[in-house]
Amino acid sequence: MRGYQRLASIDVGTNSTRMLVADCDGFVTKTIDRRMVITRLGKAVDGTGKLDSEAIERTLSVLSEYARLLSSHKPERVSVAATSALRDSANAGDFVSRAGEITGSEVEILPGEEEARLSFLGAVSNLPRGKVGSRGKREIFVFDIGGGSTELIVGNLPRKRSRLLYEEPRVRSIQVGCVRMSERFLKGDPPSPLALGRMESYLVSTLKPALDSLFQGKPSLVVGLAGTVTTVAAIKLGLTEYNSEAIHHSFLLREEVEEIYRKLASVPLSDRKKIMGLEPERADIIVGGIAVLRAVMDLARVSEILVSEKDILDGLILRLHARVREGTPAS
Repeated sequence: MRGYQRLASIDVGTNSTRMLVADCDGFVTKTIDRRMVITRLGKAVDGTGKLDSEAIERTLSVLSEYARLLSSHKPERVSVAATSALRDSANAGDFVSRAGEITGSEVEILPGEEEARLSFLGAVSNLPRGKVGSRGKREIFVFDIGGGSTELIVGNLPRKRSRLLYEEPRVRSIQVGCVRMSERFLKGDPPSPLALGRMESYLVSTLKPALDSLFQGKPSLVVGLAGTVTTVAAIKLGLTEYNSEAIHHSFLLREEVEEIYRKLASVPLSDRKKIMGLEPERADIIVGGIAVLRAVMDLARVSEILVSEKDILDGLILRLHARVREGTPAS
């Protein structure tokens, strides 16, 4: 494809391990192959500070499969990044070494702030026309709810494509996520009202200072990223199987989020696994994730969000494209 480079990115997260192969011109990414497997690398890291041996082997097995897929797609370069679970783990070094051997690329453990910038970059590279006006304020709020952390980003949409990589948003990375909240607070099945109340109070006290420091006015658009947000969208749509085209750039209302939260929090895990649109492997941590989502929406005074499948994977590829052009290392 003229003007495009085939590049790939891998995101080793707390809850899932994901891969994207895309053709990129430096401003947009055209998806060739996007994969996600729930590997739960960050299982128990919040309590132990170490990666679990079974979780390590699970994740390395998925990386081996991704390496085989990449050999068929033949990207020019690959960027491999890891986030919250490895930032928090005392034994991250061994995993990083083995993962690098499998993928053939150095694994970059992203600081929270860089994770946030890349998430923003991916999200704003593919916004629907007409959702952000060409005149006046073009500030966008993007948030990414991960397994171990949540990234909050506020920035201006670039007016010129050539400036896409040079905008500097305001960012915060907060140690709350779907896995961390579920392991820390939600022991019962279903969780008790007391446990839910403690989690909700903790989220407000933790997220409020960060959000208060980010906003200088009402943003023109709010974009939600990652598995919790896309799962809530899938449940709302009643999907029998995951459909990225239906989910990408759909909208979620605050009252829809609340309805789904109350429904899932009130039933045992076995019933949650049967709900259309919810992957069974995500059922045990989805309540914790939606609790983060509703807290972010409430504290930011947001009644509606745009759901995006363009995220840190796309941001990694856009950054990689820039580095290839500059002749600098991938990570």
